[in-house]
Amino acid sequence: MSSMLLTIAGARAAGIHYPDAKRVDTVDVYFGTPVPDPYRWLEDDNSAETAAWVAAENKLTADYLAKIPFRNAVRKRITELADYEKRGAPFKVKGKYYHFRNDGLQNQSVLYVQDALDAPARVVLDPNKLSTDGTVALQQLNFSNDGRYMAYVITRNGSDWNEIFVMDLTTGETLPDHIVWAKFTDAQWLGDGFFYSAYDAPEDAKSSKNEFHKVYYHRLGTPQTDDYVEYRSMTEPLMFYQAMVTEDERYIFILETDGDGNALYVKDLHDRNPHYVRLADDMRYTNNPIGVDHGKIYVMTNQDAPQWKIVSFDAEHPSAASRADFVPEMQWVLSSASLANHRFILTYDRDAASHAYVYDEQGREQYEIELPTFGSVSFNCKKDDPEVFYSFTSFTFPTSTYVLNLRTGLTKLLFRPNLAFNPDLYVTEQVFYPSKDGTRVPMFLIYKKGLKRDGKRPVFLYGYGGFNISMNPAFSYSRTPFAMLDMGGICAYTNLRGGGEYGESWHEAGTKMKKQNVFDDFIAAAEYLIAQGYTAPKKIACNGGSNGGLLVGAVVNQRPDLWGAAVPQVGVMDMLRYHLFTIGWNWAHDYGRSDDSKEMFEYLRAYSPLHSIRDGVDNYPPIMVTTSDHDDRVVPAHSFKYAAALQAAHTGPAVKLIRVDVNAGHGHGKPMSKVIDEYTDIQSFIMYNLGVKYK
Repeated sequence: MSSMLLTIAGARAAGIHYPDAKRVDTVDVYFGTPVPDPYRWLEDDNSAETAAWVAAENKLTADYLAKIPFRNAVRKRITELADYEKRGAPFKVKGKYYHFRNDGLQNQSVLYVQDALDAPARVVLDPNKLSTDGTVALQQLNFSNDGRYMAYVITRNGSDWNEIFVMDLTTGETLPDHIVWAKFTDAQWLGDGFFYSAYDAPEDAKSSKNEFHKVYYHRLGTPQTDDYVEYRSMTEPLMFYQAMVTEDERYIFILETDGDGNALYVKDLHDRNPHYVRLADDMRYTNNPIGVDHGKIYVMTNQDAPQWKIVSFDAEHPSAASRADFVPEMQWVLSSASLANHRFILTYDRDAASHAYVYDEQGREQYEIELPTFGSVSFNCKKDDPEVFYSFTSFTFPTSTYVLNLRTGLTKLLFRPNLAFNPDLYVTEQVFYPSKDGTRVPMFLIYKKGLKRDGKRPVFLYGYGGFNISMNPAFSYSRTPFAMLDMGGICAYTNLRGGGEYGESWHEAGTKMKKQNVFDDFIAAAEYLIAQGYTAPKKIACNGGSNGGLLVGAVVNQRPDLWGAAVPQVGVMDMLRYHLFTIGWNWAHDYGRSDDSKEMFEYLRAYSPLHSIRDGVDNYPPIMVTTSDHDDRVVPAHSFKYAAALQAAHTGPAVKLIRVDVNAGHGHGKPMSKVIDEYTDIQSFIMYNLGVKYK
């Protein structure tokens, strides 16, 4: 190993010797412009050479982190915060109440069932028993309509690849049925089987490009090889397909998407000649079925409604021509819609916080559901059932569950957790700041009461800004650095353009040739906190994951003077080649592609974290890149190549590290133990480099 620990001139912190990353003579030509890719060999994450480099990097990072004197104290604080009973909102199946529960530090939450809300709970499925280290996680659950069978979808090591199993709920036994190579799917029951979505077996499960997604039907008791294809495209390899079956098993919906909007088809199984009818096919827009009731198909859509609305179609004679507005577009963004007791539960986002309403059968607002504070809400409900269950959370409000009876209008608290945390000690406020072009951007600040604006406060700044995803308030024992807040720091979550907080126009303003707006919004957040007397340059740590990892890589290159530490997690760092791996092609509607045009290529290269490292600029902050060896969404090659390039460049004495998690993926389903390990290292790294000494 020591032979790999060679000094790279100009690219080391004092006393840090980075592992040697050889440079190869690989050059791609884009519209006549040659672009070297000297670390192309790191794209092969199965090679012994890459494995040796990863092992050396992990040893270097582990040695560095081990020297942080308060690291164990940070781990203890995160563990204390994590060690509380967590429960999800109940959901009903044939008169029984199911819910997920975690006793505290269990790697995965356990599924329980009750005969009544006040009855004893019995274990249905404990995912912790599916692996010895908690790396098998549940992704989806679907129950047959008679309540006898439960199909459960799992992932291993955080992979996007899924397997499906079936449990007989009368015996508790797992049946021989076993589906493999499923992806981006659940199990939609129809009769004695279910629909699921899958690909053909890939050559390389971790990196091969995924093409020709298909919807299959599996009948219980038969081998997967007998499953028939319900829906596919023979000509469009880069499409996703998903089936949805209504509760009465009369209608099957097919959603066809290129990753942006989607076409929508429906088949009425009561028709004399059942066939799929197109309800919407303009893939610039998204059409999500809500359900079927009162002879109408209800769909939530952003077609002709950037803030979203609900439309209906004739269920007896489905056709695109029967479309009619049901709930019109409002001022705020409609973020979710559900059928409940033949009424509707609609959730709107107001400045990134949830507001929920009950609407009647005619599409008229009846009343607002009162929520504890600004935060995030999610509902579990059934078309014919007056009991509506929901979960609510905010930054300092751990997830609590409630039941609303639509017949009486009464709400009851079902569960509120107890944990080593006093929310009364903290303040959460929402501020608005101007971006570079004057756009008003919202940001949440969390800090301890009595904080003084002395211009010296350490700040943790987090952002995402992409794919129409809204970043709503939520409690997180891991991502929110309470250890730093305890020492007088500030946590800031900013709602950047590219997200969905203000509808499609907000999303579109952060895509393709407008992606720089996202980076400008984030930089402006740091500048606002400085101008308002909260903090100073080099007292701010920036963090984000996936598309947020891209964000961190880009803003560090553009404004290295602002940051005191940076942690890009599982980031998209090579913007010229991202579309060549696994599901990367699906991101082109947000990013554009390097082969689209010369203009698009030049725009991507200008901000691509890998390609825009400023060699010779010596004020880069300390950086710790994180990734996982089984990440088959944003493949680890992005982070490998970026880290190698950072370490080779002349960017000043601050340390540049990479932390590679083993037997983990993009983040979903990660066991509790790995979450605590990861965020202990992230928070310790940040606090250490911002000069925060945790007591």
